[in-house]
Amino acid sequence: MQGTGLEQYIEFGIGNEHYAIRIQDIHEIIKLQDITEIPNVLPYVRGVINLRGKIVPVISLRGLFRLEDQQYTKQTRIIVVHQMEEKIGIVVDRVNKVTTFSDIQSPPERVGGNDGHLFTGIGLTKSGLVGILKMDEVLLHEQE
Repeated sequence: MQGTGLEQYIEFGIGNEHYAIRIQDIHEIIKLQDITEIPNVLPYVRGVINLRGKIVPVISLRGLFRLEDQQYTKQTRIIVVHQMEEKIGIVVDRVNKVTTFSDIQSPPERVGGNDGHLFTGIGLTKSGLVGILKMDEVLLHEQE
């Protein structure tokens, strides 16, 4: 896979699972702030935040992956990513570290209850497996 071992990722957690996003897809990581709800949106859309005068939509990966909601903690973060000239916030349980992967394998067709097309690959680390998210697919993903 291109960039294996050289490309940097931000590894984060949702429950007991570990995921990663390419560092160049990330605008910034911020502490949780007040999210203004919007009516008539998909269940995983939490609302919008004001990020230095710019309105940014916020989604929950827990909601997108159909995991049970949990109360936010001190470790809860919003990862603000670039997507088609816009910024979108993603609520995650915690941000673990910046990392690289020496081995990235192709994802299976289904990963847990999610389609494999949401992942560019699975990174192997000493501490376990990390699902590397394909952000364009994740952010354009529609739930049934």
